[in-house]
Amino acid sequence: MVVGVFSSRSQADRAVDDLKGRGFSSGDISVVTREEGRGARGGEEARLEGRGGQDITGGLATGGALGGLAGLLAGAGALAIPGIGPVLAAGPIAAALSGAVTGGIAGGLIDFGIPAERGRFYEEEVKKGKILAAVRADEERAEEAARTLRDNGAQDVETHEARR
Repeated sequence: MVVGVFSSRSQADRAVDDLKGRGFSSGDISVVTREEGRGARGGEEARLEGRGGQDITGGLATGGALGGLAGLLAGAGALAIPGIGPVLAAGPIAAALSGAVTGGIAGGLIDFGIPAERGRFYEEEVKKGKILAAVRADEERAEEAARTLRDNGAQDVETHEARR
């Protein structure tokens, strides 16, 4: 599991497109973001929009009509995480998070194989309004996934052995 944090939607969108272009499937890419980012943006609402300005946070868009991040999040599940508020989660990590709502994002990431300390760090980053992206990759492709995330602006990129 390769994990990274993006500070903007456009960076995450480019990374998802790039990963798909390199042959990673949508089923191997996970994204977690606040539905409304109020943390680091000082109260400014950070709505996720699909291509053409279509707001996807309300679940009105369909994944087939969108690409990149918007396509993944169009079918995302909205979860209310205590201390964070509404988040959108898509991909394999979404199931881990939905089963660990009381443990927050960190609890879901721990269940997914991310060490507790790093899970808490990533939870704080999402709380600040950043976008967490994770990619399931075998050993041969893990470095390619990490490089792709970094090349598209991800910070704190790490590789962990996934449990699921």
